[in-house]
Amino acid sequence: MKSTKILASAWDSMAQRKLRTSLTTLSVVIGITAIIGLASLGEGFRLEIRDRMQSGFELDNLTVIPGSLFAGLARDRFTDEDIQRISNILGVKLATQVMQVGNVTLYNVNKSANEPVRAFVATAVNFTDFAKVFPDRFVFEDGELPERDRNDTMIIGYRVNHPTENETTTFAFANDTIAVTLELPQSVPPYHRQENYTFTVAGTLQKRGTPGITNFDYWIFIPLQRAREIYYTEESDLIFIKVHNPEESEKIAKQAEELFPPFKVTILVPLTFINQVDRILSIVQIFLMAIASISLLVAGIGIMNIMTVSVMERTREIGILKAIGAKSRTVLAMFLTEAMLIGIVGGLIGVFLGYGLSYGLAYILSGFVQPQHQDTIFQTPETQRMAINPAFSAGWTVIALVFAIIVCIIFALYPARKAAKLNPVEALRYE
Repeated sequence: MKSTKILASAWDSMAQRKLRTSLTTLSVVIGITAIIGLASLGEGFRLEIRDRMQSGFELDNLTVIPGSLFAGLARDRFTDEDIQRISNILGVKLATQVMQVGNVTLYNVNKSANEPVRAFVATAVNFTDFAKVFPDRFVFEDGELPERDRNDTMIIGYRVNHPTENETTTFAFANDTIAVTLELPQSVPPYHRQENYTFTVAGTLQKRGTPGITNFDYWIFIPLQRAREIYYTEESDLIFIKVHNPEESEKIAKQAEELFPPFKVTILVPLTFINQVDRILSIVQIFLMAIASISLLVAGIGIMNIMTVSVMERTREIGILKAIGAKSRTVLAMFLTEAMLIGIVGGLIGVFLGYGLSYGLAYILSGFVQPQHQDTIFQTPETQRMAINPAFSAGWTVIALVFAIIVCIIFALYPARKAAKLNPVEALRYE
């Protein structure tokens, strides 16, 4: 029998049993809907997280920390020679060092009623190099980057300059004179006391949030050379590296780590962290799809049950077909074709319903992801609302359709073989 006739016969048989066929197809629809819905939603969530992390982290920046990330204060420090060795690595665009000064108290000398503002972090940097490493974050609200040879200037972060919710309340403007109270450690003469120093505000930074692991909104910056003079040291606490190609950041980090003794430095590579999170989310997505696939397997058991009952009901019909010359493989093909049509129809309907389900779930889940509003200088700044948009993949759609057809055929194989092996004489006698 020709393939077209087998296909037509299978379709007519399904049309004669509309209710049974519809219920069987519905079970396939539910399975494919769950798979497509969860797959597209999981993919959209994964891409949203990855995009946010890529936009939040400077992928071309590496952070070198002496010792372990959780080693506390007892750490080695970096020297100018360390900076030079790192700068010589192929692929490194620029390396600059940071000296952590600690919490300080600021007074605006230009204001009559000046209230102190305690900055969250005070650091000493080379302004020119630091601005090249973080060009997107060194955007000025007022003033500009100081000249390289000026050693009495400072830059103030947004939240230090606007310590309250009222953004019109401004602590300082460009060219204001700021008195900075520093607490000198016991190792610095005259040994563990507070000392006041004056700086001129070169500029104040715009609000930039928290890209990467640091938030400059809560920082003040003073010249590195000035801090070295105050603290009698030539060492620094951190090194920031800017690379030419973010894709090579892991290789560059490994080469930089080899410049130091084992376990003496920790290098934070944003791309590595993002890739790890991406792998975890991919595993979660596959897990969700595996759970959804269970419903399709349950549908397969239902197909086997329905097809077995169908063979019993159509025993005489099968006997007649075989009596007039139909071969066993023809009967087998007829029943498998019915199962294949159920898989195709149910899969196509399930795909479209899965798209709708994913949008519905995305809308519901997006409502639970609310922005955070935190405005004290000891907390992270407010974040934008995260919108989860389903991502539809042609590959996943094809895989789901093929999976539905294969499941239907596999579970229909036993009743189809049973029908093909029927003895025509016994089948004609069957009541």
